[in-house]
Amino acid sequence: MDSMEQRRNAIVDFVNDKGNITFAQLEKRFPNVSQMTLRTDLKFLDEEKKIVRIHGGAKSVDVVLGTDDYIGRRAVRNVEEKESIVEKAAALIRANTTVFLDSGSTTTALAKVWPDQPNFIFTSSMTCAMELSGLKQPTVFVLGGELNKYSMSVCGVAAIDSVKAVNFDMAFLGVTSYSADAGFSCGVLMESYLKQAVLQRSAEKIILMDSFKTDKKSAFHICRLEEADMVISDKNVSKEFRLECERAGVELR
Repeated sequence: MDSMEQRRNAIVDFVNDKGNITFAQLEKRFPNVSQMTLRTDLKFLDEEKKIVRIHGGAKSVDVVLGTDDYIGRRAVRNVEEKESIVEKAAALIRANTTVFLDSGSTTTALAKVWPDQPNFIFTSSMTCAMELSGLKQPTVFVLGGELNKYSMSVCGVAAIDSVKAVNFDMAFLGVTSYSADAGFSCGVLMESYLKQAVLQRSAEKIILMDSFKTDKKSAFHICRLEEADMVISDKNVSKEFRLECERAGVELR
């Protein structure tokens, strides 16, 4: 790998870690690289859809698209953390319950290991539905709405109205970001409304979130930490987040 490729990979990592950066932050991070070279790097990475250039800086694709990111690309990121989350979540699945399974790479991984047992499973995810289709005992309901080709999920008024008519025993929800002041958030307005509607109809509210999503904000609010019953994360979750969960009375696994 040449130095240019290494630098550009480092820029992507830097932007993803921060969520969004200013050009001044980029210059500070790479003090030995000229402004012209950094601007060329940003242009190239934007064209490759690895970051999103904005006026005066750049944003992570995750922040711009929220959970609306390319599903295939998300599936190969933070694989070890996702596996840990899925293992913990799978242990909670009970037979003869009604469950909402959100869209996303982590929930798709959970669908892959779903036990072949009686459940009513409602999902907004095409990829989850495909994984569940090989099971004989669960009854799977796919919400209606507009198809999003990036996340392979559906959302909209029809989907929101559908979940308002269901009593869920538990919901497995994905989020894009969490910060102490803003709570859980995502980057798509209608998706935030769908998640809120599901939370209102669920007896047990479970957030699936890897540790890389903490201390970040996305545009649209989902819920406060204390509105969840449980957060399932990975071993890299910060001490600060552990304390926040403890203060909010939310179980962290």
